[in-house]
Parts: sequence; C-alpha cells; structure tokens
Amino acid sequence: MRGFTLIRTARICRKKAWSHVLCAGVLIFTLSVFTFNTPFLSQAGKTASKYSEELLYSKFPDFRHHNRNLRNILPNDNAQFHRLKHIQRTGKSLNKAHRLAANWNITLTSELSQAEVPKESEEESSVEGESLKKRRLPHAIIIGVKKGGTRALLEFLRVHPDVKATGPEPHFFDKHYQKGLDWYRNLMPETLPHQLTIEKTPSYFITKEVPARICRMSNSTKLVLVVRDPVTRAISDYTQILSKHGKSKSFQSSAFIRNDTTKINTSWIVIRIGLYVKHLENWLSVFPMKQIHFVHGENLVTNPGEEMRKVQTFLGLRTFITEDNFILNKTRGFPCIKKTMSSKRGHCLDESKGRKHPILPESVIAALRRFYRPFNAKFYRLTNINFHWT
Repeated sequence: MRGFTLIRTARICRKKAWSHVLCAGVLIFTLSVFTFNTPFLSQAGKTASKYSEELLYSKFPDFRHHNRNLRNILPNDNAQFHRLKHIQRTGKSLNKAHRLAANWNITLTSELSQAEVPKESEEESSVEGESLKKRRLPHAIIIGVKKGGTRALLEFLRVHPDVKATGPEPHFFDKHYQKGLDWYRNLMPETLPHQLTIEKTPSYFITKEVPARICRMSNSTKLVLVVRDPVTRAISDYTQILSKHGKSKSFQSSAFIRNDTTKINTSWIVIRIGLYVKHLENWLSVFPMKQIHFVHGENLVTNPGEEMRKVQTFLGLRTFITEDNFILNKTRGFPCIKKTMSSKRGHCLDESKGRKHPILPESVIAALRRFYRPFNAKFYRLTNINFHWT
C-alpha cells in the first residue's frame, strides 16, 4: 500500500513540472506519515493479537501455564484460533484440541490433559475406545499346574477391570504351535492398550518344548505357576479321570508297579506332574526366576485375598481384588468371588471344582508322601518358598 501511494504521487509530479516543489513536499509528508505511524500500526496489531490470546486463555486457562509458545503462534493464525474456540463452544473432546495443537507443532502437557474442559459425549468416547481395541499376544500366561487351582485363579483375575482372558485353554505352545502366532493371536480377547491379556494352559508346565517357544514369542512374558501338595493334586487328578471316564483302574494299580507301594510308577502322568522341581528346572533354563510367580494352591482356597494381592503386584496391576471380594461357599468349602463390592452373591466355580476325593488306604498316602518328600525339599530350596507339604 505504501509503495503504491509513493508511485502514484511521483507520476503526478512528473506530469506537472510547475508543481515540482509541491510534489517534493507531498512526498516528504507521505514518507513522514508512514514512518511516524508504523509504531502505532504495530502496536495496534499487537493489541488485537493480545486480545485474541487472552480470549483463548479465558476459555482454556491451562494453556497460559503449559503452552507459552502459543504466544508466538496465535497472532499469526487467527483462523486456527477460531477453530479451537469452536471446539470449546461446541463441546468437542480435548483429543480434537490435541490434534489441532499437533498441526501447530505444540505439545499439550499431561497436566493440561487433566484440566477441566468440556468432556466428549459417551457416544464419542465409546467409538474412540472401540477403535483402540485389538487382539494382542498375552502379556502373562498361567502355565500350570493341572488340578492346582489354575481355573480359580483365572476366574478371580477376570474380575479385575484391567485384565482380559481367553475362554477355553488355547494349548497353542504344546498342541497347535504349527498354526503360527497369528492363529494364536486371534484366540485372544480384544483389549485396550492399558489392559493385560492373559491365558492359561496347565499342560504347558510339563511340556519340554514350551519354555523356548514362549520365549521366542516374547522373552518378557510373565509366567504364573499354581502349585499344590503333589499328593492331594494326584488324587484330585485321578478323581477327574473317574468323573470323565466312569470305571477306571484303581489308583493303586496305576500309581505303583505291580501294586508294590515301594515302587512308584513315574511314567503315569498323574504322578509325573507332581515332580515340580524337575519341570521347573526346564523353565529356568530359559526364563529367570524373577519372571515366574508361584501361587500357593492351598492358600488360594483358604486365604484368596492374600494370594490375589501377590499376583496383582507381580503382574503390575493396581490392587483391585482384596479379601472383601470373596465369600466362602460353606457347602463345598471353596471361595466364590464378588464381581462388585455391592454384590450380595459371589461368582462360584462350576460343580466340577471341589469334588469329593475317593478314600485311599493310609499305606498308599504314606508311600506317596515318602516318594515326593525329597523332590518337594529341592523345590523349596530352588524357589526359596516353604509350602509346608508334609
């Protein structure tokens, strides 16, 4: 504008020689006016920009403290300012403000994220949450042992809002490994980024190839092992076999060679599972001890709150499940878990849990205890935990 005015004045002066003196005076006057007014024009622009900035701060107070670089941006971009103002006026989510700020190369701090601003509608929040859900490989696996209390542990963990678990046992690392990780991932539940995915397959613990396979998937996978007195575990396992297959050979005929209580049949899977230390040594050849958490199976029944606190700590979860979540089923002697504190009734495991065991002769029980005793002692030393199995 200034240049256009000067050129126009010069042309007029060139056409009328008699007014050279007058033209010179006009040119000098014009230059002096623009020179003199420049500070005032600049100040006016700053005042307008400051007004826009203060209006923004009145709508979003925390911007003043956490995003001072806005002072250098807003004066040159009133259109962007009005977009942000529109977001506030229409009640859009703060996430949109984050995206807008990203276009300005601004970082909104975590404190600003927690500021009191209009919240998005439940519908918007739900849609946005759904978009973050996806199937993830497990962060933790309950690897065993069978009839140790793995189902109870998994059902208790399901109550935690930050945990999602599979339904049926996947048996990926022992039976379906050839199907690949994509097949395995598709068995996992959909989770949000902050939620922990977990599965359980008790046969993993006794399968030699499983530790290395899990490590290849992720060497940071957390492993949970529920252990129980190997004698009562073996009897419980046998009880389940009877319930599934009806008539079966007697416990003694399977557990002992030629029914001789001094010769234990370690080839029988029911007996072999209880050799915890042998299986654990296989896992420790791949994973460090700090990545394995041992759950006391008996204590999970008698004092579930205590065991669940330990499990939640190991998994890096906030303590959500406590003693107050449990109700004892007096008929079966097994704890049921309340999904909410206001619940009057608890969720109990199905009737297959807590079955009555067959009564075995004392000589059989004594023989089993003698057999397992040295293996238990070594297991205590290796884990540095005394489970007090007699």
